[in-house]
Amino acid sequence: MSDQTEFLDLMERAEHQRRARRNFIRLCGGAAAMTGGLALLSGCDDDDDNEPAPTASPTPAPTVSDADVLNFALQLEYLEGNYYSYAVSGQGIAASLQTGAGAQGAVVTGSGDGAARAVTFTDPVVQQYAREIAFDELGHIGFLRTNLGSAAVAQPAINLSGSASVTIAGATAVGAFTAAARAAGAIGATDIFDPFLNDENFLIGSYLLTDVGVTAYRGAARLISNKTFLEASAGILATECYHDGMIRSELWRRGLTVPSIYTRITQISNTRDGLDGSTENDQDIGDATTANLVPTNDGGLVLGRNAAQVLNVVYQNKAAVSSGGFFPAGLNGTIKTSQANP
Repeated sequence: MSDQTEFLDLMERAEHQRRARRNFIRLCGGAAAMTGGLALLSGCDDDDDNEPAPTASPTPAPTVSDADVLNFALQLEYLEGNYYSYAVSGQGIAASLQTGAGAQGAVVTGSGDGAARAVTFTDPVVQQYAREIAFDELGHIGFLRTNLGSAAVAQPAINLSGSASVTIAGATAVGAFTAAARAAGAIGATDIFDPFLNDENFLIGSYLLTDVGVTAYRGAARLISNKTFLEASAGILATECYHDGMIRSELWRRGLTVPSIYTRITQISNTRDGLDGSTENDQDIGDATTANLVPTNDGGLVLGRNAAQVLNVVYQNKAAVSSGGFFPAGLNGTIKTSQANP
């Protein structure tokens, strides 16, 4: 059995598991289960992080519904799910998981030729990490879509390219991974960064995405009052933290023999942290003498971002905008604008 066939078989089995959970939100008490989570995705910050307050006030939160909250999370899962699915199988998520309200968009990948291909892994450990993360991310997509039902938004256009020039959503842009690497100074101003080229690039590309998911879910914990929904939210956050820990640990280990990895990750972290305001929401992996595998504040809590700050990062822009970077046509739904940062 080929890796691709085995992977797709795993996805089919996951669908059966998801069906068993399809009544989750209704059992949680519907709207009451998610009321506390609104602040996570509409701009609230966590006062318990022991970090300095932002120098500028966040963009006022839009009026959102429970479905808006879940749809914001769903679109972050579309991003990660597609990245890992392509890396493992050379294919994006199933067509049945892409439909919904709003404009459905394509995923563009490849390194300049527009080709969609899997990573040719040379390290079986990294390959197994990728397979497991892909499986989990697709599970998150199915879980959210099942509970949103007909309110689920469609997959928007997603830029996963490492090319110097790519046409997506009717416009020409630099591949999102290349743009991020150039902005950080991790590559030259005219170089490209293809995350599907090899094991190391895949891990660095993963680092560009995994911290965002962790910080987005982090803020929900203190805002959720319904214990059943709190348990589910904590479960997703824990899964994302496991993923992040695997990626950071493997990058740190590789940095022992390839020290330039530490430099590149530090450059990426500093640039990403500069997009979302003056608070510390991002950390590198340390160096050969001191590892930083779990990015936390002084209290040992993982770092958090509000929704607008998350969008600053994925749009690759510190201004208040509604599209760019990994989402060249923006998001579907209500929550779609980043905040203006100094």
